[in-house]
Amino acid sequence: MPQSAESNVKRSRVNVRRPDVMELVTAEVAKHYKSSIVERLRDHHGEMVIGNTTIRLAEQFGFCYGVERAIDLAYASRKVFPDQRIFLIGEIIHNPEVNRQLVEMNIVSLPWQELSADYENLTTDDVVIVPAFGAPTHFMDKIDEKGCNIVDTTCGDVMKVWRRVRTYAKDGITSIIHGKAGHEETRATASRAMGEDGHGHYLIILTLEHTDYVCRYINGQGNRHEFLQKFAEAMSPGFDPDLHLLHVGVANQTTMLKSETEEIQRRIREAIVRRDGNADRFLMFDTICGATQERQDALFDMLRKPMDVLFVVGGYNSSNTTHLVEIGEQSLPTFFIRNAECLASLEQIIHFDLHEKREISSTYPDFLLGNREAVIGITAGASCPNNLIEDTIVKILDLRGTGITEIHTTLGLTES
Repeated sequence: MPQSAESNVKRSRVNVRRPDVMELVTAEVAKHYKSSIVERLRDHHGEMVIGNTTIRLAEQFGFCYGVERAIDLAYASRKVFPDQRIFLIGEIIHNPEVNRQLVEMNIVSLPWQELSADYENLTTDDVVIVPAFGAPTHFMDKIDEKGCNIVDTTCGDVMKVWRRVRTYAKDGITSIIHGKAGHEETRATASRAMGEDGHGHYLIILTLEHTDYVCRYINGQGNRHEFLQKFAEAMSPGFDPDLHLLHVGVANQTTMLKSETEEIQRRIREAIVRRDGNADRFLMFDTICGATQERQDALFDMLRKPMDVLFVVGGYNSSNTTHLVEIGEQSLPTFFIRNAECLASLEQIIHFDLHEKREISSTYPDFLLGNREAVIGITAGASCPNNLIEDTIVKILDLRGTGITEIHTTLGLTES
């Protein structure tokens, strides 16, 4: 179809969840990501003792419903459109293993930071998958304009936040979004905070330091020029702090640390009350996703029992996984690993350091190599598949002298 005609075509979202397709998808996804060891360990209340090693698994970990749904829809897209070009805006989720599987299915990743020439080359025959994080409105407008078949895997919890910030915009309320300004989800949410007419406003804050800075400005102690410079990459076009901080509503990236979001809400509310004498111009809404909260709560529960070390498994760019690491490292040695390959040898752990923001190599704690008893905790973010958790468990036990046969025997599994 000629480009000019193509630009006038709009396609409705494609439903790929046909029963015949999903039966095939379920089997394929299970083959790629299922773990009999993890499932049986869950049946054993998350704890396994072999010799002098105790493996303790958090009660809630790994894939959440939204992630499972996104993966299922991506796999289903290839079943429904076996011969067509399929594109994905960025990554389906933040896990290298899952995204690698999609690449092997010839699903091509499009840039998500900006609308590149790749989007201009889309046609009405192409399929575009929207990731679990969602996509900014101008990305959606572009693929609508190109007339593509759209498979939207956006998480329902993310869309709840969008509804909230759209309401803020409609009512002339500025959205203060607790999140990472460069994260796909936050960028998508910020675009909705501008409202249907594009005249709404938002401010993105990440830390308590950012919060206190904004609070001081609300209370008349800030410098306008400095404010605009500090948040230049984290606010809506035309943002005026003297005008757009008068009436605010707080929302958040759904994968943030719940306790931090609550503290941000509290501090901003107090600043509004100090300025106005009441909280009439302050709104808030709990938009932390249930799965994120469950995994954080499960880790807090896990930390009530003594452990020697904690391994957190997941993609380094996964926000919800990062917050599990932050929780863990407050209490005990915590290692953030992508997969079992990071347990390189008897001498080294390759892991991501949140403070240095890079992958580093650390010497194993002595107790992991010795013969004394050790309690080893494991958890994983909502985008981490069970097979990677299994690989980690098997590798740790192998380093402490326990083979796969003994693991299967302990858990009552029959080796295939």
